[in-house]
Amino acid sequence: MYAKMPKNKKLRTTSQRRVIIEELDKVKSHPAADQVYEMVRKRMPRISLGTVYRNLKILSDSGVIQKLEKGGMQKRFDSTTRNHYHLRCLKCGEIVDVPIKPIVRIEDKIRTLTDYEIIGHCLEFIGICPKCRKKKVNL
Repeated sequence: MYAKMPKNKKLRTTSQRRVIIEELDKVKSHPAADQVYEMVRKRMPRISLGTVYRNLKILSDSGVIQKLEKGGMQKRFDSTTRNHYHLRCLKCGEIVDVPIKPIVRIEDKIRTLTDYEIIGHCLEFIGICPKCRKKKVNL
């Protein structure tokens, strides 16, 4: 499977960026930068943590991947750039995609109620994942 490549013509496709994208495409876990580094290092043992951080920033700034940064939590990365929702466990921090289509009507409603030009929205549900519920972990 070939990883998606940058649509931005000014953004060069390097071997490091290609491997980062391919590794992100393999997982559904929305890994943090250090986790991406560990995944990529298995294929590119000489890659530095700084190179991974720098390329994650470049790829997310250019829209090739999505950076998830909610207040008070570590930045996570997602290879799915289309509008979609997430569910985050309050105990272990796991983030998963919610299997529903985005609600476009909400953008239309807000557009009519405000003077804003709506370009998209982010929605995150929070809860306790099945693993943590089984452990009966207290909040």
